[in-house]
Amino acid sequence: MITLATVIERFAAAYLARYADSVLPSQRRALTAMASCRSRLATHMLAQCGQCNAQRLVPHSCGHRFCPHCQHFEGQRWIARQTQALVSAPYFLITFTVPAELRTLLWQHQRALYAALMDCAWGTLATFGQNHRQLRGQTGAVAVLHTHSRQLAFHPHVHLALPAAAIDPDGSVWRTLRGGAKRAGYLFSHKALAQVFRARFLAAVRALGLQPPDTLPEKWVVDCKAVGSGHKVMVYLGRYLYRGVVQERDILRCEGDRITYRWRDSKTGAMQARTVSGVEFLRLVLQHVLPKGFRRARSYGFLHPNCKRGIALLRLLALRRRAKAPAVPVASANEAERPKLLCRCGAEMDVVRRRILPGAMAATSPPPLACEAAPQR
Repeated sequence: MITLATVIERFAAAYLARYADSVLPSQRRALTAMASCRSRLATHMLAQCGQCNAQRLVPHSCGHRFCPHCQHFEGQRWIARQTQALVSAPYFLITFTVPAELRTLLWQHQRALYAALMDCAWGTLATFGQNHRQLRGQTGAVAVLHTHSRQLAFHPHVHLALPAAAIDPDGSVWRTLRGGAKRAGYLFSHKALAQVFRARFLAAVRALGLQPPDTLPEKWVVDCKAVGSGHKVMVYLGRYLYRGVVQERDILRCEGDRITYRWRDSKTGAMQARTVSGVEFLRLVLQHVLPKGFRRARSYGFLHPNCKRGIALLRLLALRRRAKAPAVPVASANEAERPKLLCRCGAEMDVVRRRILPGAMAATSPPPLACEAAPQR
C-alpha cells in the first residue's frame, strides 16, 4: 500500500515550489505533520512488555485530524456519542450545496463562509421546523461540513442529520412526525428549502462585507431524504469526519511523477480511476484542509450541549426507547478504549518513554515496531 507520507516525501518540495505564494498556513502544518506520521522521521516511544520485559520502539502518529492514519479512535467515540443521543423519531439526511459560481469566494474566505454555510443551513431547517404543522417547535440537528467531491474536487456542502421531532418553545411538549410509514419518507420540500437557504446565505455573505458574483443560478440544490432510525447516517458521517479526504488503499500507483487514485461513482456504484501528477494530487488533497480550530461537526437546536432541558428530556425518551427496542451493538463513548499495544508473546506492553527524537534512536537498542502495528496516540 502506498502511504500518503510517501507521496508527501516524494512530491512536497515540487508542490511548495509551484504553489509557494498560495499555500495556506493550515496546509503547511498538515503537510509537515503527515510527512512524519509513523515514519522514520517521526518521534518514537519506548514500550516494554509487562511479562517478558521485551522492549520495542513505536513511532508516534502525528495526531492531525486530516491524516488518514490518525483519529480513528476519536471517530469511533464520536459515532458512539451520536448513536447514544439518537431520539425516537424518523431521521432525515439533508444536504445543502452552494453553486459552482460561489466556490472561489468560499475558498478565499474559508473560516467566515464555512461557518455561514453551516449556520444558514441550520437556520433554514429551524424555520421550517417551527412552521411545520405537526412539529411546531424547536428541532435539532447534527451538521458535518464536507468540502470535497468523490473525485477530490473543491465542492463545499453540509450534511445535517435531523430527526423529525421538535420540542415546544416552553419545553413541555415533545412532538414527532405522525403518519407512520406513509409519512416516513417525506419531511420538507427540497425546492422550498433551496429557495430559503439561497436567500439566507447570500444575505450572510453581504453582511460580511463580501459581494457575491453577479451570475448566480436562481435554483440551488438541496437534497432531503429519509434515513430510518439515524444509526447508519451517524456511522456514515463519522467515518469521514476524522480521516481526511482520501484513504491510502485508494492510492493505486505512484509511477515516476504520476499518481493514480480511485473513487466510487455515486451514480453507478462502480470504481473509477484517475491519474494526475504528484504535485496535482497533493494540491487536490491539501485544498480540503480546514482552518485551524474550525469545528466541522456541530450540534444545533435541542441537540446542542447548552440545551440542558432538551437533553434531559431526550435522555428520558432514549431510556424508554432502549427498554422497548433490542440492544444495538454499539460501544459506549465512555467505555471505548484505545487499542492496546501487544508484545509478540501476547502480553500487553506499557509505554515507558515518549518523544524519542530520530537522532537519539541509534543509541536505543530495541528495534522499531512495524508502523502498522502502532497504537494511535
